[in-house]
Amino acid sequence: MYSELPAVSIVRRLGDSPRARGSLGGENCPDLFELSDGTFAVIGTDRTEELDGMLPSDASRADYERIVVITRETLLRAKRDIPEA
Repeated sequence: MYSELPAVSIVRRLGDSPRARGSLGGENCPDLFELSDGTFAVIGTDRTEELDGMLPSDASRADYERIVVITRETLLRAKRDIPEA
């Protein structure tokens, strides 16, 4: 039986926009967003093939999951917006 997923929307960006971080040409635009269901969305570089075999033994990913990399600056600038709980 097919069950439709509830509608999810972007509530807010975490941290500064790519433009505020110096990305004027749109070529380096990692980003973090909080979604209406309390989850987070990440725009980053897919490096699954490169990093999958390096995961620690107690980590795993499903076939539908990807390992996405963002810059350190992106995460540090988002830190102020990440909720404590």
